[in-house]
Amino acid sequence: MAKEILDVLIEMKAKGEPYAVATVVETIGSVSAKTGSKAVIDHEGVVVGGWVGGGCAESTSCEAALESIKTGQTAVIDIDLDDEILGAGMPCGGHMRVYVEPVMLKPTLWIMGHGRVAECLCHLGDLVGLNVVVNDPIADEEHFPDATQLITDDIMYDQLAPLPDDYVVIATQHKGDHESMTRALQSQAEYIALIASRKRSRLVLDYIRKEGFSEHDIGRVMAPSGLDLGAKTPEEIALCVISELVMVRRQGTGMRMRDKLAMESQELAVAG
Repeated sequence: MAKEILDVLIEMKAKGEPYAVATVVETIGSVSAKTGSKAVIDHEGVVVGGWVGGGCAESTSCEAALESIKTGQTAVIDIDLDDEILGAGMPCGGHMRVYVEPVMLKPTLWIMGHGRVAECLCHLGDLVGLNVVVNDPIADEEHFPDATQLITDDIMYDQLAPLPDDYVVIATQHKGDHESMTRALQSQAEYIALIASRKRSRLVLDYIRKEGFSEHDIGRVMAPSGLDLGAKTPEEIALCVISELVMVRRQGTGMRMRDKLAMESQELAVAG
């Protein structure tokens, strides 16, 4: 069983898809699974390896796994196998508790370009838990030690292939920014940012507009990018962009926490 689960986990990681692991942590009475029994459940709610009990225990665990994958939160579920009406639907005289843990994929931060800003973006992206891919002809391990992958042979940006949950930051210092932007907009990346001056940003947006992209597509581009922190240095600029990325990822407001707390307190006072 242990080898089977390990093999399945390796396969799931290779597929690059989210999944959940359900583990029986407690049993009472007559149940078919033992404490420690595990099942690997894919993102469609199907058990692809292991076992946590009979049909009803399995279906309840699969439902919880789907919810955990959706929310990214762990769950502990109590399955009553002694109540066919209010419980799991199979009165076999037992009770079990199952711990469900989602295994989520790390989103990828695609950095187009090199230079100090790109280097800091790579470092900060790694710190906040992202896979980092740097796409630039002169990118190397010395300047991008935190990168998951370096792409140095992609002049036409054919390898820029972000998934919907990925993030793209174009920091090419005007070199190829409009071409890489075109490629990025052909994807469903959640966040597409351009690090450039206001003038350069307008030029790039005008270019992609002439290329036939809709206003909706253009609205997906953060240009200029980042939160207004008054940044001056490359390190500060990178921090502004990563801060905006985290805000998008975690659905934050960008407000100061003190101001948000004050606003929430006022709303509670009014509601009370």
